[in-house]
Amino acid sequence: MTHRENWKLRHERLHVKHRGHEAMHAEMVLILVATLLVAQVVLVQWKQRHTRSYNLMTLLQMWAMPLYFTIKLYWWRFLSMWGLFSLVTCFVIFRATRKPLSCHTPRMVYKWFLMVYKLSYAVGVVGYMAIMLTMFGFNVFFRVKAEDSMDVGVVMLFYGLYYGVMGRDFAEICSDYMASTIGYYNQGGIPSRTLTADICAVCGQQILVDLDQEGLIEDTYQLSCNHIFHEFCIRGWCIVGKKQTCPYCNEKVDMKRMMNNPWEKTHMLYSQLLDWLRYLVAWQPIIIGIVHGINFSLGLE
Repeated sequence: MTHRENWKLRHERLHVKHRGHEAMHAEMVLILVATLLVAQVVLVQWKQRHTRSYNLMTLLQMWAMPLYFTIKLYWWRFLSMWGLFSLVTCFVIFRATRKPLSCHTPRMVYKWFLMVYKLSYAVGVVGYMAIMLTMFGFNVFFRVKAEDSMDVGVVMLFYGLYYGVMGRDFAEICSDYMASTIGYYNQGGIPSRTLTADICAVCGQQILVDLDQEGLIEDTYQLSCNHIFHEFCIRGWCIVGKKQTCPYCNEKVDMKRMMNNPWEKTHMLYSQLLDWLRYLVAWQPIIIGIVHGINFSLGLE
């Protein structure tokens, strides 16, 4: 018996087992919908009232939840990649939270998370294309089974989205720590240092240096508030670190003006998709677990 025939047989047995339980199934659906609505309200209120604790718990959930399923289902490939990502990211976070902060640390942090972001974006796009090509039957031209090509597409799409979310969340934490340490940024108040025109508030280094001076020689970018930064620094701050305000005066950044390249505008849609996935991966398993607990306590199967 083939894999598909075996799956059809199990599916038919499942229908026979649950035949005549329509009222019970309707009750379970109502419990699921009600739990989802209540959970959504609770999470939204938590996020609005206690943003930092919500983000921290969501990040911990995102980091730990796949580990549980990986060990349970013996997904060793994902576990190895998860472990490598965790080791490097822990080292980057360690460097970003040291005091005094090295002048090279902000650039190193943004380079790592920018690389993770770009790789996750590319892997996710390839996975999505593989799924679409399989759905339209193009896999036959490559002599690949539909099940195999679909599995590859789903796995690559999940890898891209998952590590994209993780990278941006950890980058946001590092951005807060580094900017607060440098002193030109304070999320809830007045910065501890006064910004001068020749200093980049993101990395704390001089914006323009002479050829015989030690420093960074690169393009600059001026925001609508007239504050000037290294272009790499402000892009890392806004795109990778999820900060859409000026690092010094907290004025709103015009992201459309910053991303004048049409190809870069897709990053905004990708970022919104990552925000949605964060809820799906972090909190959905817990919500489903609560639903199962309610069903079990009510004697529903």
